[in-house]
Amino acid sequence: MKKLLCPACHAVNRVDEARLGQAVCGKCQQPLAGTLLHLDQPLLDAMLTRDDLPLLVDFWAPWCGPCRMMAPAFEEAARLLAPHVRLGKVNTEEQQAIGARFQVQSIPTLVLFQNGREIDRLPGARPAREIVDWTRSRLG
Repeated sequence: MKKLLCPACHAVNRVDEARLGQAVCGKCQQPLAGTLLHLDQPLLDAMLTRDDLPLLVDFWAPWCGPCRMMAPAFEEAARLLAPHVRLGKVNTEEQQAIGARFQVQSIPTLVLFQNGREIDRLPGARPAREIVDWTRSRLG
């Protein structure tokens, strides 16, 4: 059983691993996995402390050309890695404190978290296949 935090209402749900892709929140009936998350400080902190799935975060900004070019690849990677890895985006213009907290010095930067801790990061725009391969290699 995995603990999954509902991105909509923040309720914690226990889900059998075989049902990750079909699971919905017991409280609000929203899907629990497979959606690209738009992270702010409260949701990121909740995901890092109350969710059992690895979390891959894209630190980006709307004015960044490489970030905009990578956006479709990141969305494709989200589809390929779901439901066993969550993917989220942090807009560093709107969420400057999060970028500072994780010492993001260039964008785009991908940061992979597992069990609430950063396990690796990858700077620069990447194609979907590279994002997926890099993530899977780090999670073993």
